[in-house]
Amino acid sequence: MTTATETATQTYQLHIKASPEEIWNALTTRAEEYGYRAAVEYDLRPGGAYRGFASKEMLEFGMSDVVIDGEILEVDLPHRLVQTWNPLFDEKISAEPPATLTWETQEGPNGVTRLTLTAESEGAPMTAAITSGSVPEAGGGWPYVLSDLKTLLETGESLAG
Repeated sequence: MTTATETATQTYQLHIKASPEEIWNALTTRAEEYGYRAAVEYDLRPGGAYRGFASKEMLEFGMSDVVIDGEILEVDLPHRLVQTWNPLFDEKISAEPPATLTWETQEGPNGVTRLTLTAESEGAPMTAAITSGSVPEAGGGWPYVLSDLKTLLETGESLAG
């Protein structure tokens, strides 16, 4: 069990038949095409803002326009991006400290790039639970988002069709 004093670190690695540049483009400009299908906005400089917007379905459910915010901590595109990630869609979850996300790519042979996402949720057990995919009504978390990203980049279609 995770308590509010522990650090919940989730690390996901996947291999995608795409260049690092294609992966960064999808992460920063194509978020409406995979995962939760909601737009994101990155100001890709240290201290810049990150915002995740509500999808059409989220808005119909009564959520506000901006459902996640954060700050860019480090940028070395297309190899490394470190940002904070603070969910705003639930009062209890938004009261937790923001998670820190580290996105890293490493180009390999045959046009395959390894994408690693490390999500650190220190003192944020509810954030860790929803992002791990262990809360069924939360939509699958990072495992779903990353699987859908891989599918989109390799096939041109998302898991949802």
